[in-house]
Amino acid sequence: MNGAESLLSTLIASGIKVCFANPGTSEMHFVAALDKMSGMRAVLCLFEGVVTGAADGYGRMAEKPACTLLHLGPGLANGLANLHNARRAATPIVNIVGDHATYHARYDAPLASDVAGFARPVSGWIQSSPSALTVAADAARAVQAAMEPPGQIATLILPADTAWSEADHPAPALPRPQLGAADAEAVNQAASALQTTKRSAILIRGSALKEAGLKAAGRISAATGVRIFCDTLAPRIQRGAGRVVADRIPYLAEDIVEFLQEVEQLILVGAKPPVTFFAYPGKPSWPTPEGCRIMVLSHAHEDGTAALDALADALNAPPAPANVAVLTTPDLPKSGKLDARAAVQVIARYLPEDAILADEALTSGIPYFKCTATCAPHDYLNVAGGAIGAMLPVGIGAAVACPERKVVCLEGDGSAMYTLQALWTQAREQLDVTTVIYANRSYAILNIELARLGVEDPGLKAQSLFDLHDPTLDWVKLAEGMGVEAARAETTERFVDLFASAMKTRGPRLIEAVI
Repeated sequence: MNGAESLLSTLIASGIKVCFANPGTSEMHFVAALDKMSGMRAVLCLFEGVVTGAADGYGRMAEKPACTLLHLGPGLANGLANLHNARRAATPIVNIVGDHATYHARYDAPLASDVAGFARPVSGWIQSSPSALTVAADAARAVQAAMEPPGQIATLILPADTAWSEADHPAPALPRPQLGAADAEAVNQAASALQTTKRSAILIRGSALKEAGLKAAGRISAATGVRIFCDTLAPRIQRGAGRVVADRIPYLAEDIVEFLQEVEQLILVGAKPPVTFFAYPGKPSWPTPEGCRIMVLSHAHEDGTAALDALADALNAPPAPANVAVLTTPDLPKSGKLDARAAVQVIARYLPEDAILADEALTSGIPYFKCTATCAPHDYLNVAGGAIGAMLPVGIGAAVACPERKVVCLEGDGSAMYTLQALWTQAREQLDVTTVIYANRSYAILNIELARLGVEDPGLKAQSLFDLHDPTLDWVKLAEGMGVEAARAETTERFVDLFASAMKTRGPRLIEAVI
């Protein structure tokens, strides 16, 4: 047994069943080991940003890590943007990054780089295996580290000679770390605060945004009238009919200030206090009202759902929660030219129960978030770190983690171009993913930001940097060229037909929604 075989056997024994890969020369012994060991699904992605984004989507939905297989420092660097998103989402991921053989490092070969230096900003744990004899133990530690609550990225660097050299045997799986318990005093403090007449809100992030945590928050709201919030870019929320609604903090700085202006007490559950996305002239970076009391019910590494349950019990809250969404089937929008609102209304009408909605529609999606609050129950995934080019790969990972569920990706055309290679992997793996491309032929969010930063009457050069015409992207041809069935919708009627059909059939599809 060589080091790569001991590594792979240990990963499988530790519960890792999927490897999203874009390998190179230094990873060939790991690749060869895949044919010798059963139990690991290998998924090829044509760009490392797709590899890391897919691992993010898988980890969010499976609630355990996938591993990536990346080639040296440049391969890891190509995947950093979506590792940034995964870090912000607290997604468990194990990166396996090949490196030059230990004895080859002194020659400074063309692909030599500081792999650990690339990994450090996005990793909670890093180890370079010094010997084939330690690779298996390092792999077990990597999996355990990735599962450290609330979840993090563990990067294991594998020098080529540690992969091909003789090893002893696989290492046993290590115990899975558990969420900590929230402090009883924090529960008592929050209960006391909510029994006052002050206007209060609970801001939730992490696993407490699943149905059980939201139900507990709804019970608290029924007892006290407290408002329930979630972050603008919360990684995963369980939404839809029958679930307690969490109001999302807005995106724009001035809207956040208005949203929070009456809050006198803010209780954090696995969340940080809200801040604006960027600094703007004359606008605050800290939007919470002056004098608002901020208190922590549970930290990110603690069990937020249990903390909310304990708080509900301390308040003698009723068993039935408040703010529960009632199933509402929206009417079909008026016929005629398609726009972003009409597209979301159609999606809300036809989205099947238990779907996974991966949203990177940005200007075409943020204003219409509430449209899907009362549709069929579903999981909602977001761009947790704000780095665009995430949701096409995240959709891959979600579909691999939950093959029985329909995945719908909502993408801006500019964002989708960052990782359009994801479509090829969807086709190769025959994943049940429907992608809606909002084709507004622009980086529309940047036009908004330009104006908000006080740039008046931008000239042709400035405008050209946000414009996606000349040539116009043809998403039907792009998708079909990568094996995904695709069609274009310019009218509401056409979009209704295409989306309704896609929800009834399995397999990858793409709809270019021209808005």
